[in-house]
Amino acid sequence: MQELDQKKAIDLLNTIMEFELAGVVRYTHYSLMVTGPNRIPIVTFFKAQASESLLHAQQAGEILTGLDGHPSLKIAAMEETYNHAVKDILEESLSHEKKALSLYKDLLSVVNNASIYLEEFARTMIGQEEMHNLELKKMLRDFG
Repeated sequence: MQELDQKKAIDLLNTIMEFELAGVVRYTHYSLMVTGPNRIPIVTFFKAQASESLLHAQQAGEILTGLDGHPSLKIAAMEETYNHAVKDILEESLSHEKKALSLYKDLLSVVNNASIYLEEFARTMIGQEEMHNLELKKMLRDFG
C-alpha cells in the first residue's frame, strides 16, 4: 500500500461535497418546475435525487473531517437555463450525474492502493452514479 495523499483527498472530498450540495438545490428546483401529465412520478424522482445528494454530501463531509479536513460552506456553481421542459431537465440532470461520476472516479484514483475504506467508498459512489446515468438515459429514451 502507498501513503494516502491526504491533502488531495480532502480537496477532492470538498469538491464532491460542494457538487452534491449543488445537486440538492438543482434537484429541488427541478422538482418544483415539472409540469404536465407525468408530473407526480417525476417530482417524486427529483425529490429522491435531492435527498440522496444531501446524503452523499454528508458522507463526503464526514470522511473529510475524519481526515482532519475542514468542510467547505460553498456549493458548486450552477447555471439557470430557464429550460423547464421535462426533456431539458432530464438532459441537465444527466450532465450533472456524468460530472458526479467523474469526480468519484477522480477520488478513486487519488485513494487507490492507499486506503481500502476510501476505495470502497469511491467504488460504491461510482456504482450509484453509474446507475443514475443509466436511469436518466432510460427516462430520456422516449423523447427521441
